[in-house]
Amino acid sequence: MQTRKKYIFFALLASWLLLFFFGGDQLHRFAFFSERKAEAQRNWPHWTDQSLLKSFADPEELQSDGDPSVPSPRERRAAQLSIYKNSRCRMETCFDFSRCEKRGFRVFTYPRDRDQPISESYSKILTSIERSRYYTTNPEEACLFILSIDTLDRDHLSGQYIHNVDEKIRGFPLWNGGRNHLIFNLYSGTWPNYTEDLGFDIGQAILAKASFYTESFRPGFDISIPLFPKDHPQHGGERGWLYQDSVPPKKKYLLVFKGKRYLTGIGSGTRNALHHIHNGKDIISLTTCKHGKDWERHKDTRCDKDNLNYEKFDYQELLHNSTFCIVPRGRRLGSFRFLEALQAACIPVLLSDGWELPFAEAIDWGKAAVVGNERLLLQIPSAVRCIPPERVLAFQQQTQFLWDAYFSSVDKIVHTTLEIIKDRLLQHRSRSRFLWNTLPGGLLALPDFSTHLGDFPFYHLQRGRILPAPKFTAFIRATSMAGSLSQPILRLIQAVSGSQYCAQILVLWSSEKPSLPSGKWPQTTVPLTVIQGRSKVSDRFFPYAAIQTDAVLSLDEHTSLSTSEVDFAFVVWRSFPERIVGFPAQSHFWDTEQRRWGYTSKWTNELSIILTTAAFYHRYYHSLFTEYLPARLRELVDGLATCEDLLMNILVAAVTKLPPIKVAQRRQHKEAGTAGGRHLSQQQDCLNQLVDWFGYMPLVSSQLRLDPVLFKDQVSILRKKYPHLDKP
Repeated sequence: MQTRKKYIFFALLASWLLLFFFGGDQLHRFAFFSERKAEAQRNWPHWTDQSLLKSFADPEELQSDGDPSVPSPRERRAAQLSIYKNSRCRMETCFDFSRCEKRGFRVFTYPRDRDQPISESYSKILTSIERSRYYTTNPEEACLFILSIDTLDRDHLSGQYIHNVDEKIRGFPLWNGGRNHLIFNLYSGTWPNYTEDLGFDIGQAILAKASFYTESFRPGFDISIPLFPKDHPQHGGERGWLYQDSVPPKKKYLLVFKGKRYLTGIGSGTRNALHHIHNGKDIISLTTCKHGKDWERHKDTRCDKDNLNYEKFDYQELLHNSTFCIVPRGRRLGSFRFLEALQAACIPVLLSDGWELPFAEAIDWGKAAVVGNERLLLQIPSAVRCIPPERVLAFQQQTQFLWDAYFSSVDKIVHTTLEIIKDRLLQHRSRSRFLWNTLPGGLLALPDFSTHLGDFPFYHLQRGRILPAPKFTAFIRATSMAGSLSQPILRLIQAVSGSQYCAQILVLWSSEKPSLPSGKWPQTTVPLTVIQGRSKVSDRFFPYAAIQTDAVLSLDEHTSLSTSEVDFAFVVWRSFPERIVGFPAQSHFWDTEQRRWGYTSKWTNELSIILTTAAFYHRYYHSLFTEYLPARLRELVDGLATCEDLLMNILVAAVTKLPPIKVAQRRQHKEAGTAGGRHLSQQQDCLNQLVDWFGYMPLVSSQLRLDPVLFKDQVSILRKKYPHLDKP
């Protein structure tokens, strides 16, 4: 018995020794696991414990994990499905292409109801459509339809909110479930969530909307537009603030923001954190909570100090003197600040997660804006400091181009929207992103003319300065011929056909009398073709298929030129194919007494107009004149003397932002182009009507005249390349 107890004792002792050596560590961990876990939880610093964790935000900002007013992704998705019942719409599934095949791309606006109020902004949108070249008053011709009901402000707390939109649109016989309709919207949803609820079912309509969430955006179908104020100009618009003689890219301030700070609700998180990057030197970030009716009830400990600092800086001065401008989200994703920064050449730094940027389908925003992340705000200063000066200048130049091309007026915003839709209909003839993002922009590069860069006059520098082909077409407009050709036109045909660069001569027969038989036309070394025209002067700028060369020499039957003059002018034009290059020059001026634009044919040191009675230009301007400009302007020039010259010069200046070029001419041309009192009055009326339509004065003045080498120099005539230019 004693021996048995002894064996049991040694067995237990051995077991404890084995457990200690091989499992003691695990047992120790198991025994104290819960205690260590509790201790670890106690030692982890609280978010509001400033002695243990350095805080980058005020304690009250972090008391909760999130703003309850901010909808979650699931809530946004549910709201989206309730609003966009046709959320899978694409052009191929929700748009009737057959309506656009017969008459082309035509747009119809519903008749306006006098009893239905329309906001100033929506009235401008409808006016822009009616001013476009696509507008039609016949719904049977229409490819796209625009409601006359104002859908811009769908915040039901707004005074401009239209009730019962669903009932009204269902009563329209053309509605067809929204198919082939375009709906514009600037404000959707209301306090506190500001969802994308429009308050009515858009059906299969295309939605052109500001502050578009990427989650709700239907790619290739919807269009994101910018948020613009009600005083945004109808047409024309102000110029950008970056001029050729502006200060260098580096300005006084690197990064600025001045605006409202929301104390509660959606959008408050981003703006509440902006004060962290303010250093009072080259980064200025100012906010104020002094807005709204009950701001004092919600104000925090920073409000009084923020409001005091806010008044120390002028907003316009900050825009002028800063390189980058922070564009944070507001209650909605977009804000007016976006367009303000573009115009000021202050590179936008976007802090609006999930925003589908305006016209992103066409515009490459990576060349004009810095897209930041709201959660990485503290990285923004170091990120913008790393951008080299040459890149900063490229950003600034692109902001000016985009502002002028697409955003400076309601007309341009609306027309860009229409052109994007039109490109979707004919994708084989749509504009490339290069055309959209390069001067002069997509609105002025017509894909119906060509989609090849070499066919346009603007891109020779981007293509390695490839010059146009060394041939031109002489285009002579004849109006007052009798039974035989007059001596002036005979001499003109002989002089032009003698040019080594002349490929063909086209005569536009605009007389009511029948054209002369082919046997009565002079024999020339180049083909001579007669085109039967009408009595309208605008016909001279029609894009005739017979014009085969890029260069067009526009002439009148009474123009007098020598072969040397033609040769030299063409050589000059090949270096400047985007401009008008010619001989008779005139100028415009602002008449302070009459308070209107004046026009003079007197010889002065300045010129802004080259008469198309003797001028070279690119044939693309024929297409632009006929297809881009509305019919109303062409009717205007048909009724006023020499108005077609003004319109063509204004059109080219509006496209290029450059003046025409005058070349050397013989003394006998000095009185060419002078106008009598009646004609001069008509020209001035024409000029002011055109300026009113464009919304600004596009003409650019110049004091440049290009002469050949040794022109008028007292040297042997044999040393001169164009000797006949010196002869009287």
